[in-house]
Order: sequence, then structure tokens, then C-alpha cells
Amino acid sequence: HVQLVESGGGSVQAGGSLRLSCSAPGTTNSGYCMAWFRQGPENAREGVAQIEADGSAVYASFVKGRFTISQDNTTKTVYLQMNSLELQDTALYYCAAGPLFGSWYRASNYNYWGQGTQVTVS
Repeated sequence: HVQLVESGGGSVQAGGSLRLSCSAPGTTNSGYCMAWFRQGPENAREGVAQIEADGSAVYASFVKGRFTISQDNTTKTVYLQMNSLELQDTALYYCAAGPLFGSWYRASNYNYWGQGTQVTVS
């Protein structure tokens, strides 16, 4: 069973930075790729970034150049470094794990989800 636990959310002023972490010990040797999604109060869940086991990453256009996804394969932790935060980045951020299949930004392609961590930009 894969359990994902996010941390690192909080409140920050516009232009500031936060780093989210996702502990994913159950994904060892699973071949899963990892992703970050977010969901605002009135929005559907949307893909933010994905990273594959080999370290290759893709990003949503609205975060490209500001956010960086990375992973530590030793500790099975995935990170999302968020810089130049904007008001529109306010959302509940989720970590997800799933096989490399289909469109990376589709939530339905991921089998496992964390509980979410809130990011509020003011």
C-alpha cells in the first residue's frame, strides 16, 4: 500500500517562496511517477508538475519558470519548490503517485493521493 504524506504548506506574501514535501516510502521500486496537483476553492483539481523515476519533469504552463519539482530517491521524498508565488497559487496542494500512463495532468491517471497541504498567498 502506498501512503503519501505532504508537508510544507503555509501562508506567504505574494512574491515569496515555499517548499512542499511529499514522503512516499511505498513507491520504492514501484516504477511510479510522482506529481503535484492543486485545487482552489472554486476550481477543479489541476496538474502542477510531474517527475518520472529518471528525474525528467514536466510543468503546467502557469508555473513554468517559478516552480521546480525534484525527488530524493534515497528517502523517497518529492519536493515542490515554489518561488515568485502569486495570489492565484492559493490552493490545496496534493501529492500523487501512479504509473507512467496517459496525460500527466489528468488526476484519474494516479492511483494514490496524499491528504493535501494548504498554500495561501496574500
